[in-house]
Amino acid sequence: MHIAVAGNIGAGKTTLSELLAKHYKWIPHYEDVDENPYLNDFYNDMQRWSFNLQIYFLNSRFRQIIEIRKFKKTVIQDRTIYEDAEIFASNLHSMGLMSTRDFKNYKTLFDHMVSLIKPLDLLIYLRAAVPTLVTQIEKRGREYEKSIRLDYLKQLNDRYENWIRDYNMGKSLIINVDNLDFTTNPEDLSFIIDKIDAQINGLF
Repeated sequence: MHIAVAGNIGAGKTTLSELLAKHYKWIPHYEDVDENPYLNDFYNDMQRWSFNLQIYFLNSRFRQIIEIRKFKKTVIQDRTIYEDAEIFASNLHSMGLMSTRDFKNYKTLFDHMVSLIKPLDLLIYLRAAVPTLVTQIEKRGREYEKSIRLDYLKQLNDRYENWIRDYNMGKSLIINVDNLDFTTNPEDLSFIIDKIDAQINGLF
C-alpha cells in the first residue's frame, strides 16, 4: 500500500510518519527539506524563488513516487504531491508571489505527472490550528522557518481545509492534533493507530 501523511507546516507529519513506520514496519519516505537548495532563499524572498521552490518539490515528490512503486512493502510518505499544487503553488499564485505564467506552466507539468501515478491507498490529514503550528515550528527551531508569517500559515490552513473537504481520490482519515501529543504520549499515538487500523482493515 501507499499511505501518506498530509498537513500544514508544523503539523507533525514527519514525526508521525516516523512513528507509524516503526509501529507497522512500513518503509518511510520523508520530505526533502534539509537538502532543499531553495528553502532559505524562498522564505527571504518568496516572489523571486516561489516557482523554483515549487518545481524542486514537484520533481522530488514525483521521483519519490517512482521509487515507491518499486517496493513490495507498504510505504508511508511524508506529504503528498497533491499538496504541492493544490495548496502551496495555488496559494503563492493567489498571493501574487507566483506569476500567472509560471503557475500555468507549473500546473500543466503537475497535471501530466498526476495522470501517470496511482492514487493513494490512504491519506492521513493532520488538522492543526495556527497556534499549534507556531508552537511546533518554534520547538524544532529551523532557521529558515523563523520568518514564516502567521497570515501565510492561516492561508495555507484555509486551502488545506478546502482541499480535504473535496478530496475524493481514495480513503482519507482526518486527525485533529491540537489536543494530541503523539510524540511523548503513548495513549495519543495508540488513539491514532486505532483509527488507522480501522481504515486499513476496510481496504481489504
